[in-house]
This record gives sequence, structure tokens and C-alpha cells, in this order.
Amino acid sequence: MASTSATSVRHESRRGLSARIVLGRVFAPVPSEFVLIASTALLLTGFGLTMVLSATTATSTAAGQDPYVALLKQAIFAAIGVPLMFLASRMPVLFWKRIAWPALIFAILFQLTVFTPLGISADGNRSWIYVFGLQAQPAEFLKLALAIWLGAVLARKQPLLHQARHAFIPAVPVTLIVVAAVMAGQDLGTTMILGLVFTASLFFSGVRLRLFILPVAVGLAAVAVLVVTSPDRMRRIMSFAGSNSECLAQYYGNCYQTLHGIWGLASGGVLGLGLGNSKQKYDWLPAAANDYIFAIVGEELGLIGCVVALALFTLFAVGAFHVIRKTNDPFVRIVAGGITIWIVGEALINIAVVLKLFPVMGVPLPFMSQGGTSLVAVLVGCGILLSFARSLPGKNASPAGTLAR
Repeated sequence: MASTSATSVRHESRRGLSARIVLGRVFAPVPSEFVLIASTALLLTGFGLTMVLSATTATSTAAGQDPYVALLKQAIFAAIGVPLMFLASRMPVLFWKRIAWPALIFAILFQLTVFTPLGISADGNRSWIYVFGLQAQPAEFLKLALAIWLGAVLARKQPLLHQARHAFIPAVPVTLIVVAAVMAGQDLGTTMILGLVFTASLFFSGVRLRLFILPVAVGLAAVAVLVVTSPDRMRRIMSFAGSNSECLAQYYGNCYQTLHGIWGLASGGVLGLGLGNSKQKYDWLPAAANDYIFAIVGEELGLIGCVVALALFTLFAVGAFHVIRKTNDPFVRIVAGGITIWIVGEALINIAVVLKLFPVMGVPLPFMSQGGTSLVAVLVGCGILLSFARSLPGKNASPAGTLAR
């Protein structure tokens, strides 16, 4: 009996120890990079939901719709994207390596649905599908899938990347297929972001800088041809290149949106007109909740609101670049670099367009612009960065992240 009791106590002790170990893994401290990326992503998402509500209530009410309809749609995608972000953060690095090819193939096939009866056109672009009352832009997932695929291919060929044929094959042909699938719908803005992802992936893979000359030159030449052969793109370029007086002369033409974006930012001053008090959102500024939402931020929250948004993107970039700098895994470095340049680069381009530093390109502001597909894709991309943060070596890495490697 005594022997049986002792055995039982040992079993109970082992079960208790096992329970403590499992709980320890669940509640283990995460790296500071994880906290920084996750917190800024959540803050930017909340900031975006607030601004989408403010930018859409007036036009929705004027159209006889529920003033909260745009917010509810965006909130549904946020409710999908945030759990997906934390689910992705629990995936091991090996999982992302294994799904590189399936993810890219699925994303290309998904993009091709815009050319089916589900596809719809807007502003000369065929980039959206309409399903079950919701509009989606498949190209947003192509940005993420391309970053993962390039990371898997370039990391595997790491010792051979000093040779041009290994650096560009199969990276260049497959990227051109992805670009062709997007450009078939005339979406030059997304194509340029895909080019950023490709260039960033080559850079973080360690490809020699002299090898960048050919793809960059070919890419710039292709963009020039696409601009010259499109009257709509030439119109945007000419309105951007013109002086302020010429732009004012085109108030009812090419410069209408640009001028109202600038006026919205300028009227906000330092403190802004107050949340909900924008004048431009009363159907003066096209795409107030989409590509020009930063103008509404400046008008309602002033310079302070713009600085807060820029600070959040800066903190996000700091956390992401720390992951890139600390990792020993080339796959993690390349994919994290591609995702970071995609999100931060897209934000800088969007803000530059609103400030009239770039011509109008139709690029959303990540986390903040109205558009559920973009929000979900960006949040999943953040989840991958969080997964990589867990895998970082050193004393700050969590046990779960260490096991994930």
C-alpha cells in the first residue's frame, strides 16, 4: 500500500510539473519586438476604424443609409484580421517555408477571379470582386504571398546569389507572372508595390548591389511605357507636374481631388477642427475614407494627429527592423524585409500622394484606409512578423519561439 501511495504521489507530481511547464509556455514573456509590432498594429487598426467612421457618416446619412454601415463592414474585417494575426503569430517558421508555393499559387488564382463574372471595375481598373454583398481586392494577398515565396526561394539559394542567373531565376519570371496578373486589370499602383516587395527581398537576401541595375532599369522603363500609353495615367502625371497656378486652373478637372486633399490638411492647423468636424468629407473630397483618409486625419486632428499616425508607423518599422537585424535565419530576414517595406512603403507613398509629393496612384494607407481585404492582408503580414519575433535567438526570445524553430 505504501509503495502504491508513493507511486501515486510521483505520478501526481509529474502531472503537476507537466501542467506548470505547459502554462509556462503559454504565459512566457514575449520579445520586445513582438510587443512593439502587435501594439502598434492594434493601435493603428483602432485609429483607422475611428477615422473610417468619421469620414463616412455624412455621405452615408445623405444617401439615406445607416451612418455606421461603413464602420460595421470595416469592423467585420478587423474582427477577422486581428485573430488571424495572433493565430499566425503562433505558427512556426517552418510552416511559412512550407506554404510558400501553395500560398503563391492560391493568391494568383484568387487574383484571376477579377476576370470572372464576380469581377467589377472602378476608375478604369478591374481589381475587385463582389461576393455575398462584400467587395474584395485579391491583389492585396498577392503582396503577402509574393514576399513569403521570394523569401523561401532566395533563402534556399543563399550561397549562389552572387551569380545573376541564380539571383534572378526563378524569382524574376515568377514575379513577372504575378505582375502580369495584376496589370491585366490596369492596376499600376499595386504593381509598383509588388516591385517594392521584389526589390526589398533581393536587398535583404544579400544580392550584390550591381545586380540591381538591370531589374530596376527594366522596371522603370516598363512603368514609363505604361504611363505614356495610358491617357488617364498621363493626366495624373501632368496634373502633378504642373505648378500651383496651373493646378488651380484645372480645379474642376485633373486637380480637384489633389486640391481638396491639400485644403483639408491645411485647414486642420495644429490642433485640428475636432473629430467628426471635417468639411471635406461632405462629398467634397473623393475617396475621403480610402486613399485620402490621411487628409481627414489632418483636417480633424491637425498636425498632432498626423504626427501620432506617423509615430505609430515609425514604431512599427522599428520593431520590424529589429526582427530583421537580430535573426540568424535568411528566410526570416528576407520575408520580414519584404513585408516591412510593403507596409511602410505603402504608407509613405499614400501620405506623399496626399501631400502632393507623388501623383495620385490609388495606394491605400495600411491599417487605416477603408478596405477590408487590405486590412486583413496587412494584419496577417503582421502576424508573420510576430511569428518571426518569437523565433529570435537570445535571452529575450520566448521558449515557444525557440521550439518553433
